[in-house]
Amino acid sequence: MNTPVTDLMTSPVRTTAPETPVTEAARDLTNHGIGSLVVGEERIVGIVTESDIVAGVADGTDLASTAVSALMSDPVVTIDPAESVRVAGERMGRNNVKKLPVARDGEAIGIVTTTDLARFLPENSIRMSRQPEPDIGKGEFE
Repeated sequence: MNTPVTDLMTSPVRTTAPETPVTEAARDLTNHGIGSLVVGEERIVGIVTESDIVAGVADGTDLASTAVSALMSDPVVTIDPAESVRVAGERMGRNNVKKLPVARDGEAIGIVTTTDLARFLPENSIRMSRQPEPDIGKGEFE
């Protein structure tokens, strides 16, 4: 699995400015069918995800008058384009992130998501059981 992360990433990556209203960012996510926007058009300053926006709604944030910079995550875990898909997966797991911008000199040139990793690894597919395991009803878990 020494495949370069550039073979897997989505490019170009969608970006937004820190001062963009959250409602505008949410529309961008919806219109493009994506789960995150890298914040910073020249240099990465954060990332705003669907989960960040949902958390804002739960907190009662006025999304129309709030900039994405108020909800974004920062600092951002990134990966160099020369790294492998294996390193990307490990970095995502260690840092508990589902979106990993691919950055060159601080600028996002692509993004890798957990969905990208799942599509890339079909040989590791999970076979779903047709019926529950016998001990599940007893509350026994591995």
